[in-house]
Amino acid sequence: MAALDGKKILVIATNYGVEQDEIVVPTDQLRERGATVTVAAKESGSIQTLVGDKDPGKDVDVDTTLDGVSAGDFDALVVPGGTINADTIRQEAAAIDLVKAFVEAGKPVAAICHGPWTLVEAGVLPGRTITSFPSLQTDVRNAGAEWVDQEVQVDETGSTIITSRNPGDLPAFVDAIQAALA
Repeated sequence: MAALDGKKILVIATNYGVEQDEIVVPTDQLRERGATVTVAAKESGSIQTLVGDKDPGKDVDVDTTLDGVSAGDFDALVVPGGTINADTIRQEAAAIDLVKAFVEAGKPVAAICHGPWTLVEAGVLPGRTITSFPSLQTDVRNAGAEWVDQEVQVDETGSTIITSRNPGDLPAFVDAIQAALA
């Protein structure tokens, strides 16, 4: 039996600008570990990923739309980064509502790189300690959280929020998601 058999994980993104490895690696590795992973975006079809915020990456198939999912159907939420993706998705009411619903239900929320911008926008950071891409430090502090510089930060203040800084932190990020669901 795989470690995450029976677990359902939702990955949310926009249809353009997600950092390739920050969506592909967690999605593939969580599936390899037994989870059912659903990718939701603003629109159906596919997600055009980017490498380093500029070079075209792989297309990732979208399973459903942000409006077509409910936090009640999943065990955890993953928010990948990519500057364009993160800046766009934090303006999507459906994405913000999902983050709030997962946190309120006590379900793990994992965000990497620029993904924590969505957590800032959702207002779920006061009193927490998180990490992110370094350029988000001021935003994180202004949202009431402490910012730390480490590969993965797991904050269990009420509910679990898992954060990482960049694609180099993906092994620790994926392991922390698995640990939160074990």
